[in-house]
Amino acid sequence: MRKVQHVTVLGATGSVGLNTLDVISRHPDKFEVVALTANRNVDSLFGLCVKFRPTYAVMLDAGGAERLRRRVTEAALATEVLCGAGALEEVATLPQVDTVMAAIVGIAGLRPALAAARAGKKILLANKESLVTAGAIFIDAVKRSGGVLLPIDSEHNAIFQALPRRFTGDLGAVGVRRILLTASGGPFRTTPLEDLEQVTPQQACAHPNWIMGRKISVDSATMMNKGLEVIEARWLFNAGEPCIKVVIHPESVIHSLVEYIDGSMIAQLGNPDMRTPIAYALGYPERIDAGTDFLDLARVRALHFEEPDHRRFPCLDLAYQALRAGGSAPTSLNAANEVAVASFLEGRLRFSDIARLIESVLGRVACTTITTIEDVLAADRKSRLCAEEWLRKAGSDATVEAKMSYAGR
Repeated sequence: MRKVQHVTVLGATGSVGLNTLDVISRHPDKFEVVALTANRNVDSLFGLCVKFRPTYAVMLDAGGAERLRRRVTEAALATEVLCGAGALEEVATLPQVDTVMAAIVGIAGLRPALAAARAGKKILLANKESLVTAGAIFIDAVKRSGGVLLPIDSEHNAIFQALPRRFTGDLGAVGVRRILLTASGGPFRTTPLEDLEQVTPQQACAHPNWIMGRKISVDSATMMNKGLEVIEARWLFNAGEPCIKVVIHPESVIHSLVEYIDGSMIAQLGNPDMRTPIAYALGYPERIDAGTDFLDLARVRALHFEEPDHRRFPCLDLAYQALRAGGSAPTSLNAANEVAVASFLEGRLRFSDIARLIESVLGRVACTTITTIEDVLAADRKSRLCAEEWLRKAGSDATVEAKMSYAGR
């Protein structure tokens, strides 16, 4: 009989974190929650503490931690409330923790995820930025520690399922020709190009198939999400850029495919529900119930595929450009994108200017060698400063037009 897995969930109040806890709640004999973390959402994290009774709860925000501590005390919970970035690394490396769900969005999730990797944990990686910005460092840490790295993105999880169990990092040795990442095309796949100038945050966050957070929803709308996944795939599967292809698949039923040299293609199918890849990773190498609806192919009836429109999705090309450049270029890409998306959601930037800002940063910030986490963070800071400068110099007109556009809708 397998032992109970003791789990830390980094980013517990986000979409992936909540789905993880939903799966865990279905298997109380298999999983025990040791630690939960959140940024500022005190109410949500308190509710999770009441339900799961973790040993530790971490708030990144000091004020939030104090409010949570008072509520935990009033509820007579035994949960110890910790605060700050250092506490995230602490609960990711606790000796009693077997499994870490790394679901903090953005570069903020890098340090605790890397700490878990160095500690030899089973890491369920939903934080794209860990591999996009520090792929070589992260993979090396997993290998050195003897940890296990399991991808949570539905696309990478699908590829992981479609590869032979004997795969150890050499695609050619197991007869793989290419890996194909599927993309829904987001909410603007057929929108006239001229209309993209006036897109609002509400429209960009209305994904046709998936329920996701605002940042990742915008990334899906620009297809930067897919570009970041291309860079992730390079590290997860030791794949060269020519071996990684993106194909538009509007139904989001096939989550990705592996093409073999004999002409075979193996795909993983399922309803668009993040609990499926989460359950696969939590239970690996076994399969456990995810609580999802089962796929009815007769109801789906037809599946469609098309090449990405590079005029519509320039961010995808920018991601490939950063991958080819290597070094700090993916870090600059990610930093510029985080600034651009936040600015768009705040009404400071037009949707169509997201790619323009990122392209400017890639052209202006020198590409440097990445050997340490400090190199990553230095490149991230430089790129964010460059992005903010672009906003100040070139974005003033866009800001006024964007706000007028949003107010008029």
